[in-house]
Amino acid sequence: MTSSAASAALEGREMRVHVPQGEFQVSADPHVVLATTLGSCIAACLHDPVAKLGGMNHFLLPDGDGMDGPEAVRYGAFAMELLVNGLLRAGARRDRLQAKLFGGGHLLDGLTNIGDQNAAFAERFLEREGVPVLCGSVRGVHARRLQYWPATGRARALALARGEAAVFARETARGAPPAGSGALELFGRP
Repeated sequence: MTSSAASAALEGREMRVHVPQGEFQVSADPHVVLATTLGSCIAACLHDPVAKLGGMNHFLLPDGDGMDGPEAVRYGAFAMELLVNGLLRAGARRDRLQAKLFGGGHLLDGLTNIGDQNAAFAERFLEREGVPVLCGSVRGVHARRLQYWPATGRARALALARGEAAVFARETARGAPPAGSGALELFGRP
């Protein structure tokens, strides 16, 4: 734990950790909030309720079978394996994992609906792995701002208005949360 994380934990404040495209984070710290902004990308949030441990990934494209090297991190197949393996190394058990899925929006008319392909890939992957999807917010026409508390499995998604493309671009570029309203908090089944 970094000194800023330790001081945030000591003071009872939450520490926000941004999860950009191609990355994942795992934590059991009750003060950590994982955050990202999604357009057509997907964030899978996995949680082991017994170990009180969870994590989030953020991927840009579905399969990527056969991809290797630095390009592989953009693909769901690689991102999902990294997240699951990171959780198992941290003490989670595969048979206790639960999922919440977010993103996969179709933001630009006239282009291939990559968001739908991303969502379908994540759903197939989790079904094949036997990980139940408790809830989430996938597909549709909105970008989303996501916050996830990995120690508890709590998630909050904020749908951004379609006209907020500039806000979404700034958010993605700098990692700071945009202003907005319409938050939806998802707890799922215990």
